[in-house]
Amino acid sequence: MESCTNSSTGEGRHDFARARRIIKTDEFSSVFSLRPTHKSAHFVLYTRQNQLPNARLGIVVAKRFAPRAVTRNTIKRVTRELFRVTSLPSIDCVVRLSRPVNSKDGPATNAKLKAELRQELTRLFASANKPTRPAK
Repeated sequence: MESCTNSSTGEGRHDFARARRIIKTDEFSSVFSLRPTHKSAHFVLYTRQNQLPNARLGIVVAKRFAPRAVTRNTIKRVTRELFRVTSLPSIDCVVRLSRPVNSKDGPATNAKLKAELRQELTRLFASANKPTRPAK
């Protein structure tokens, strides 16, 4: 299967190449050092301008908020999927789970909760797309 994106540079809208990921600890720290830009019921979004031609994503899902690995992986998968299809400016985004997602009604992998998480993350990425005032 041929790809219409350049995986080494991260160009293209529907990829998640290494160039579009925040991997190193100091990169996460530089984004976390800023105040959270947007919050939702379960997530906090931190953003910072970067000098790259594309946006980059980092995801933090703590075990204390999602004890089951299947839940953490589902959250990461949904987040990456929405990041890939959302057109963002040149920013570094870190999405952090800030509240437990498991409920007594059922696991976090049920369809209803997945849809709610998708909706929340879509709103977060849309709010990151709006221009913000530069920090003084």
